[in-house]
Amino acid sequence: MAGILDSVNQRTQLVGQNRLELLLFKLNGRQRFGINVFKVKEVLQCPNLTAFPQRSSVIKGVANIRGQTISIIDISKAMGGRPIADIDNSFVIISEYNRTIQGFLVNSVERIINVNWESILPPPKGAGRSNYMTAVTEIDGELVEILDVEKILDEIIPAHSVVRDELVDEVSGLTTADQKPILIADDSSVARRQIYNTLVSLGFEVIVTENGRLALDKLKELAAIGPINEQLSMVISDVEMPEMDGYTLTAEIRNNPSLKGLHVILHTSLSGVFNKALIEKVGANDFIAKFHPDELATAVKSAL
Repeated sequence: MAGILDSVNQRTQLVGQNRLELLLFKLNGRQRFGINVFKVKEVLQCPNLTAFPQRSSVIKGVANIRGQTISIIDISKAMGGRPIADIDNSFVIISEYNRTIQGFLVNSVERIINVNWESILPPPKGAGRSNYMTAVTEIDGELVEILDVEKILDEIIPAHSVVRDELVDEVSGLTTADQKPILIADDSSVARRQIYNTLVSLGFEVIVTENGRLALDKLKELAAIGPINEQLSMVISDVEMPEMDGYTLTAEIRNNPSLKGLHVILHTSLSGVFNKALIEKVGANDFIAKFHPDELATAVKSAL
């Protein structure tokens, strides 16, 4: 799997172009799944695993990889499917989500594809709340499911989602009776809930959208009513979203005379040394990693 990760400079060329790279893999069966290459640190043949007591049933064990102990998650079982049986011939995708590093056990890894976010669509409406997709796309005439990894991880180890009382008091002291709402854009139902609960605890009204395209449409709708800064306090956006990603949304805001004054916080499970370059490229005001309620509250406080 040499060459899975490109240099930082090559990766940042995709920013603002509404494009992403997906690593395609399979679990049990023919269905293909995808994960953003930005979140992949390494792909390797499944190493020797060590079981440990009182672990979640979806964690196959832990592996020592380059001096770091990493939990290996059977992603098929985590989604309610059959566990992956042939571990010796399986692969592990080492990924970084929400400040943690974990391995996803998969049956096979195929290739990397470069696609436009406009071709990434929300899950079918009939998929129901129990699905583990944030989006779907079509590759070679077949449907590829892009997984809601945040939902999978939250079901294994729920994220802490309560803001410290002192910080709530500090932010509340900066807000006024006529404080404007905050618009959020995120395709993960878990992330939307976490962000919504945090902002409500700080005393804000929240406008929720599920991707960058819907967020931009809502912003233009509000701007048609009056000056946007009289309609909203700020925008908090995920980066990975179907139809329009957060980078492109930010660039669209900065290029629109009626929206360009908005404070934009990019709030994402992506992390790494390229963050500063991405902020500067698209013109976001801040970039914070998911999910820590106190840090989100602090970013909102700074914006106020």
